[in-house]
Amino acid sequence: MEVKVENYGFADKLDPEDKDMSFVTYKISKLAFSSLEFLKGNLEGDVKVKDDSLYLTIFYDDELFPFHSKEAKLKIDDFIAREEIEMTVFISSFLEDM
Repeated sequence: MEVKVENYGFADKLDPEDKDMSFVTYKISKLAFSSLEFLKGNLEGDVKVKDDSLYLTIFYDDELFPFHSKEAKLKIDDFIAREEIEMTVFISSFLEDM
């Protein structure tokens, strides 16, 4: 399994009506078909499947947004890598329940 942060920012980029939220879109690839189907049916958030990859968009209140801090803006690559690791651990533990 491979998890990459595909996109992030303020939700009004996705929906102009949604000004008070932020989002992160993760691309989850290199999954077995059964794992992909399990995640598609059981994850909360905006879940889409395209080209054998799952795209998961999670919306955050601004204060919980992982890239909100000044430190994140200065070391964005580090924060993206950390977010990818955390989501990998979350998805792995979620798949253990399959």
